[in-house]
Amino acid sequence: MKRFIWPVFVLASAFVTGCATQSKDTSESSDSIRTIPVTELKTQSTKLHREYVGDIHAVKNVEIYARVKGYLEEVYVDEGKEVRKGQVLFRINNEEYEANLAKAKATLQSAVAEAKGAELELKRVKLLVEKNVISKTEVEVAEAKLAAVNAKIEEARSEKANAALQLAQTQIRAPFDGIIDRIPSKTGSLINEGTLLTTLSDTKHVFAYFNVSENEYLEYVKARGKSESQQSLVELELADGSYFKHKGTIETMEGAFDEGTGSIAFRARFSNPDKLLKHGSTGTVRLTNAVDNAILIPQKAAFEIQDKNFVYVVQQDNKIKTRVFTPQSRLGDYYVVKSGLEPGEKIVYEGLQGLKDGATINPKTISLDSLKTPASKVELSAR
Repeated sequence: MKRFIWPVFVLASAFVTGCATQSKDTSESSDSIRTIPVTELKTQSTKLHREYVGDIHAVKNVEIYARVKGYLEEVYVDEGKEVRKGQVLFRINNEEYEANLAKAKATLQSAVAEAKGAELELKRVKLLVEKNVISKTEVEVAEAKLAAVNAKIEEARSEKANAALQLAQTQIRAPFDGIIDRIPSKTGSLINEGTLLTTLSDTKHVFAYFNVSENEYLEYVKARGKSESQQSLVELELADGSYFKHKGTIETMEGAFDEGTGSIAFRARFSNPDKLLKHGSTGTVRLTNAVDNAILIPQKAAFEIQDKNFVYVVQQDNKIKTRVFTPQSRLGDYYVVKSGLEPGEKIVYEGLQGLKDGATINPKTISLDSLKTPASKVELSAR
C-alpha cells in the first residue's frame, strides 16, 4: 500500500500547482485590461469663438500743429483733460501779427484812396475829350491807371485777409470734442510753423481693427449669409482679462487680402461712453459664429503623427482602432471635425499613453457636455 501513496501525492501536487498557475494567468489577463474614459460623438449646434489681437483707434484722432511761428505764451489745458469744440488750447505771441494786420489795413486804405483819385482823373479826362481839348488816347491812359489801382486794392485785401488769418492762428482751438494727449512744448517755448503741439482724440466711440485669415473670412461670410437679421456682434477682452461691457459691431472690412500675410482687416465699432478705451490701446476681439451639425472632439483625445491627426475609435468588442480624421478648425480645447468621424462613434478621451492599435479596453463613457470648462472657446448644445 505504501508504494501507491507517492504517485498520488505527486499527482495532487501537480493539479494544485496547475490550478494556481491558471488562476494567476487569469488574474493577470484581467488586470491588463485598462479602464479608459471614452466619449460618444454627437452633432452639435455650436457657437465657435475666434479671438484676434485688435488695435484700438479713436473714431476721431488728430495731431494739432502750430501754423505760425512765435513764442508759446499760454497753455490753457492740461494733458488728459476733456475739451470742447472751439475751446482755446494754446496762444502764441501775437504782437508781430497784429502789426502785420495793421500794416495791411493801412495799405488797403491807401489803395482805396488812390483808386478814388484815379476815378476822378478818368472823369476829368473824359470831359476834356468831349470838348476836344485832349485826344482820346488820354482816356485809355486814365483807364489803365484806374485798373492798376484796383489791382492794388485786391492785393491789399488779400494781404489783409492773410494777416488776419495769421493773427487768428496764434490762438489754437479744438476742432472737436475730445481728450488732450501729451503736450511736449511748455509756456515760453519758441514754436516754429509745423511744430506738434498735442494730439486730440474723440473716444466716445472707438474702432477695433483685427486681421482675419481667408478661411476664417469665408466662414464668417457664410455664417452671416444664413441669417439676414443676424448682427455681427463681437466682444472685446481687455488686458486684465475682463470683457468690455459694451459689445461691438463689425462695420466693414478691407477690399483686398494682404499678399504678405494672406489676411484681411476687419473693423468693429464699440460705444465707449465712459472713455475707458483709449486711442492706441490693444485688446482681444472675440468673434462668434454659429455652426449647425458640427462634430467636436476634445483636443486631448487626438494625437498627431507625420502631420496627420488620429484618434482611437472604440469597436463593438471594446477593441480600439486608430482612425485618421481631418479637422476643419481648432478652437480652444476642441477640434471641429471636417471628415473622418461620424456621430454615434465612441473615441478614447484620455489615457492615450501606452495604448496600441487593437488593444482591448474597459470603456468608461463620459458625456461630452461634462468635459466643457469655463475656459472653453465653444458653446455646445447637443442635437
